Amino acid sequence: MRASRRLLALPVVAAAAVLVLSCAPSAPSSSSPSEPGASAPGATAPGASAPSSPTAAPDAAAALLEEARDPAACAVTFAGEGIALDPVLATEGAHVAELPLPEREGAVFAGWYLDAEAAAALDVAQRVNIADVVSCDEDRRLPLHAAWTTPEETAAADVGVPILMYHQFTADPAGVDDPLRLNWAYAGDFEQHMAYLADEGYYLPSWRELSAFIDGRLRLPERSIIVTDDDAHASWFDLAVPVLDEHGVLATSFVITKWRSEPTPSPYVLQRSHTHDMHDPGADGRGRMVNWTPEEIAADLRTSADILGAAEVVAYPFGHYDERSKQGVADAGFEMAVTIEPGFVRPGADKLALPRVRIDYGMGLEAFIDAVS
Repeated sequence: MRASRRLLALPVVAAAAVLVLSCAPSAPSSSSPSEPGASAPGATAPGASAPSSPTAAPDAAAALLEEARDPAACAVTFAGEGIALDPVLATEGAHVAELPLPEREGAVFAGWYLDAEAAAALDVAQRVNIADVVSCDEDRRLPLHAAWTTPEETAAADVGVPILMYHQFTADPAGVDDPLRLNWAYAGDFEQHMAYLADEGYYLPSWRELSAFIDGRLRLPERSIIVTDDDAHASWFDLAVPVLDEHGVLATSFVITKWRSEPTPSPYVLQRSHTHDMHDPGADGRGRMVNWTPEEIAADLRTSADILGAAEVVAYPFGHYDERSKQGVADAGFEMAVTIEPGFVRPGADKLALPRVRIDYGMGLEAFIDAVS
């Protein structure tokens, strides 16, 4: 599934309405068997055709495909211990939508896989999520298999997830003459970074998966990583996004929606909030996020979420935040927020103060590997 990430298409997924077809019991005959001309139970009345054998109800996936009437439609089905989920529709060549994250007492969900053997082995190369592209079988099905592990095994794995933080990009290996020179990653370095992640088979969790991982409800592979960019600078679109497309690496762009309201330029780029109009100093010279009231913060973030169509994670402008900032973020309906504090995300982390790994100008491949390991 990893290799198919190079296909470019927008996600189209619908929730399934499972059609259950059943045969209702026949109504009792108005004639009693003792009456003249009445047939015995189960017998064929004179001159009538013998009843046909009951037809087996089509399976839910087949019914879903029949209802869709779309030759590109694909039925995603779910199997595994304790799994009782309806199929959903997807589109061949489109990105997989967010998948269910089932829960089971005494167990930790470990993801969806392309076959039962891969699920049993927790084979990350066969693990499926929103970074992947739908590829149906000849019956227009995409069967997925659940994997489970134990809380003890999950704790022993001791997985930490780095969230990478990029800013601007330059095509000049010598960098830029700017007071914030370190913010400008060299595009050649970025290409090497993304090629490494793709070639090494890193797992690219969604924010929803990261949230479940923090809660202890989901096990992530040892090599899991999230790529982010702050500000949505023009150089991000010109120099970085084509690299993501080339290598099939999912990333998040934190957008200041006062400055940009256009849709995402790539199916490999999720656009999330960097606030609407808080990327400016407040009264004390620090960010508005630590100057405004929780009510003002929440109102700004709701505006941003309405523009982006998502309210799951925000990046604090300048990395400034405090308890009132966190209150405003939560009041706006956001579940997570990222800081500029260094570190990896681990189970139990504060979802409103997630650390990141800063990528500076001049970070070559060797330094990058050290930073994410």
